Order: sequence, then structure tokens, then C-alpha cells
Amino acid sequence: MVFKKLLGALGVGGPSVDTVLQPAPALPGGSLSGEVRLRGGGSEVTVEQITILLVARVEAEGQDQEHESTVVLERFTVGGGFRLAEEAEHTVPFTVTLPWETPVTELHGQPLGPVLGIRTELEVAGARDKGDLDMLAVAPLPAQEAILEAFGQLGYGFKSADLELGHIRGTGQQLPCYQEIEIVPPAEHAHAVNEIEVTFLASPGGLEVVIEADKRAGLFSESHDTVHRFTTSHHALPQADRNAEVDAWLHQVIGAHTAHAAPYAYAQGGHHDDHHRSGPGTGAVVAGVAAGAAVGVVGGMVAAEVIDEIGDAFEGDDGGEGDEEE
Repeated sequence: MVFKKLLGALGVGGPSVDTVLQPAPALPGGSLSGEVRLRGGGSEVTVEQITILLVARVEAEGQDQEHESTVVLERFTVGGGFRLAEEAEHTVPFTVTLPWETPVTELHGQPLGPVLGIRTELEVAGARDKGDLDMLAVAPLPAQEAILEAFGQLGYGFKSADLELGHIRGTGQQLPCYQEIEIVPPAEHAHAVNEIEVTFLASPGGLEVVIEADKRAGLFSESHDTVHRFTTSHHALPQADRNAEVDAWLHQVIGAHTAHAAPYAYAQGGHHDDHHRSGPGTGAVVAGVAAGAAVGVVGGMVAAEVIDEIGDAFEGDDGGEGDEEE
């Protein structure tokens, strides 16, 4: 009997775990609800703790090249301290609050590229089993959506989005990684900048918006990056006002030699490739995603195949989660 219990604790004949999340996309700083469904295995066990982890695949720079790794963004203990009988069923409902800086994975239902997951860990008799992994959809906050819409209405087009390991100096960043949304300029600015990278750092009090411009080389100058930080509120504004706000930011970033804002340096650099796609008119950023311009839509693979592939990558990462810092 003792041996049977040990096998169960290590996953052989142990309880099965299935986590079901709310169907609607979550929001940064918002609540995430769901339930952990357990089914007992071949012996009775004591479930000491149920933990759900918000995990992300991020890009990290090594000595010679970039590589991907899994980072834990947040941990939540949602249950535990009960006995689960052999083949018995038990459901643990939960509601947790996501970090305000949770990356955005979709815009108007179109995937942006970054993928987040909820991993459920079950601790039984001192042994921990990763148990279950579910993809998590996160939509932008209203202010984030309005700012991205402003870029579209100003003629900018979506290129890609990714998650970078590291911290942006001079900001209130809390998570170990940050999201970069790469946007290409309209024709009238293409001579000045290759692309714009936008990072949102949300908090209860407002929104930090970090904008990096990859400036083109001039006749007597080399190409270089300019990085500026702006702040705005979560309060709803008419879209015309958001457009004017973003336009003012862009004038300051692109014409950095006349700006008074101090530049903010990234702990790790972004990627700068020549790419031009004008997107005039309402929703150009969204249109770029829908048209498949996003790098995140890898090689035309359907979403299910991408999710399966990334899920395998999550499952293949053992240990070291959340230990990677700036």
C-alpha cells in the first residue's frame, strides 16, 4: 500500500488534472476565473496544494544568439489540504487577478503572436506534478486598444509582437519580461524611421508607454535608436484625442533632436529589420494582423498547430522558471 501511494504521488496511477478557464479573453489587471477538475487515481491521496502559474515563452539574448525560454510571471495558490479518494471527482473553482503588465495576445480576436499559458501544478505527498497546461487569451485594456487604433488611423501598420526577457530602465516595470509591438511607419515617415516598437506597462494608476524608434541612417549620420517614455491615464477619451496624443508622441520620438524628454535605454535591445507596409485609414494595425502580416503567424500555420507546438515547448521546459532576471 505504501509503494502504491508513492507511485501515485509520482504520477503513476495518480490523480488527473484538467483546468478549464473562462471562455472570454482576460484583461491585464483583470480577474481570471475557472475551475480545476481532479479525478482520483488508483489510490487515495492527500492533495496538499493546487497552484496555477501564469507562464510565457520569451526571447532571451545569449552570448552568441537569441533563444526562447519559459518564464513564470505569477503564481497563485487556489486550493489544497483535502483528501482525494480513489477515482473520485473533485472540482476547485478559482478567481485570481492577473498582473497589470500581463502581455496582450490578441487584438479584436486576431492573434498578435505572443503566447501565454496557465499551468496547473498539483502537490501530492511532497511530490509536484505539472499536471495541465492551457493557453490564455488576453485582450488589451481600453486605453491600450485606443492607442493601437490611433497608430492605425495615423497610417502605421502592424509588423509583429514578441516578449523580451529583461527590464526597461527608468520605468516601473514589475514583470521579468516586457512586450514589444513592432509597427511600421506610413510613407511620409519611412525616410526617417524603419519601425516603431511600442511597450505598454500598465498599473492601477495609469499606463506607461515606451516608444523606441529605429531611425534610418542619414547622409552624415549612422542609424540609431531613440527611446522615450510617456504616461497616460486609463480614462476613456474620444478617439480623436487619443490620435492627437499619439501623434504628439511620435513627433517627439521621430524628431528626437528637438525633444526635451530624456531617452530611456533597454536592458536588452530589440530587433530592427527593414520592412515597409503602409496602413492608412481606420484600424490599419488590426488590418495588418488580420492580413497575416504578423510574424507570430508562423509560416501560415493554422492557430491550432501553433498552439500545439508551443504547448509542447512549455511541457519540455523543466525547472528554472522565473529565475531568469535582468
